[in-house]
Amino acid sequence: MVAKNEDESLKIFSLNGNIPLAKKVARVFGTELGEGSIKSFSDGEISISIEESVRGVDTFIIQATNRPVNDYYMELLIMIDAMKRASAKTINVVLPYYAYARQDRTANPHEPITAKLIANLIVEAGATRVLTLDLHTVQVQGFFDIPVDNLFTMPLFAQYYREKGMTDDDYVVVSPKNSGVQRARSLAEYLGTTIAIVDQGETEADEGYVIGDVQDKNCILVDDILNTGKTLANAADLLKANGANEVYACASHALFSDGAKETLEQSEILDICVTDSCLTEKEQQPQNASYITCAKLLGEGVKRIHENTPMSPLFNKVDKDFL
Repeated sequence: MVAKNEDESLKIFSLNGNIPLAKKVARVFGTELGEGSIKSFSDGEISISIEESVRGVDTFIIQATNRPVNDYYMELLIMIDAMKRASAKTINVVLPYYAYARQDRTANPHEPITAKLIANLIVEAGATRVLTLDLHTVQVQGFFDIPVDNLFTMPLFAQYYREKGMTDDDYVVVSPKNSGVQRARSLAEYLGTTIAIVDQGETEADEGYVIGDVQDKNCILVDDILNTGKTLANAADLLKANGANEVYACASHALFSDGAKETLEQSEILDICVTDSCLTEKEQQPQNASYITCAKLLGEGVKRIHENTPMSPLFNKVDKDFL
């Protein structure tokens, strides 16, 4: 689908991954999504038709790669190729969620680095730039041979919690695993709190432990990808066992896979704040989930890329206008 814009030097396209988010991004420019066509043949092949000229135009393709991941990546690659053959000036890929980013190394012998493979496919298809949100690890940017702008959701969450008065000494920002310490530290700096870490055990017999003081504190768990919900739920149990009062959580990308709704609703977490970077069905969303939009942040990123203005102000922006 295509966004019609008075500025004919820029056009915004959306594939099927997250059309509601794409519409919100288009509204940042005062536009509405127009008509395009994405069809599937009976054997599963995807057919895409661009129904207006993009010759000499800066194009932006918005595609979230939530479930079904592989179908949505194939849509993206076909659309990039279509743009290239239609003589678009630039082909900018907006990936609110970059699936396969967790496969960024060979953890065991003979494993692929699938995050690199996906980057290669996007570049070889013809993309000229990528705009994404909260990569699982920032070094994934180095897998691309084109510019990559990785925006951060922590300022959005900081504004959400500030408006609720959830700051200072009564609160602790907690990483539910060792690898997320930098993310927790970033949010803690915005909120003026201390941090703690949950070191979860690798087996059922090893329950894990909490590093840091959470006794009589309200805790905010922070993660990037919320999939099954078990990591956050287990971390919340450990925090309560170590004397925490109330437990809250936030996550950049809410996949809410099968079973996540039940796991999170039965957990000790009172409120789970997530962005709309991923599209999930209403019945998959737990009742204790709260949504904030990343549309204005992504829209501002699109605007700055198009206008060739600095992206750096967006990396630490805390402003209610972006919620």
